[in-house]
Amino acid sequence: MRIVLGSDHGGYELKEAIRTHLEEQGVEVQDLGTHSTNSVDYPEYGFAVGNAVVRGEADLGIAICGTGQGIAMAANKIRGIRAALCTETFSARMAREHNNANVLTLGGRVTGVGLALDIVDIFLKTEFAGGRHARRVNLISEIECGEKVSTERRNTSRG
Repeated sequence: MRIVLGSDHGGYELKEAIRTHLEEQGVEVQDLGTHSTNSVDYPEYGFAVGNAVVRGEADLGIAICGTGQGIAMAANKIRGIRAALCTETFSARMAREHNNANVLTLGGRVTGVGLALDIVDIFLKTEFAGGRHARRVNLISEIECGEKVSTERRNTSRG
C-alpha cells in the first residue's frame, strides 16, 4: 500500500508520528510536507495530497491541519477526492466502508497521537463495501462532474 501524507504547521507533529508509525509497518509513505512548524497555508497541502491520490501516485492520502476541517475542505475541491475528517474509529471505518473515502483528514491540535494512530490503522485496513453504497458514491461523482441529478428521491424507503 502506498500512502501520501501532507500537513500544515498545525498538523506537522502528528504527521511525523503517523509517518513513523506507517514506515515501521512497512507501508510506503510519500511525505509532501510541511517539514517544520513554521506557518504555511493548509490548502496547498490539501491540494497536494488530493492531487497525488487522483494521479495514482498513492492508494490513499492522509492530510492534517490544526482541526482537520480546513484541509478536508481543500482536499475535497479536487475532483475525485472524498476526504473524510475522522475524530474516532467508527467514522474512519464507515468513511471507507460506506463512502469509499480516499483521503483521511485529522486535526493535529485536537486528536491525540494514540487515537490518531488507531484511526489511521482502521482507515487503511477497511475496504469499500460497494453494493448500495456504490450507487451513493456514484451520485456524489455525478454532482461533482456537473451532471444533472434529479432532485426527486431515488429511494423513498427509509433506512
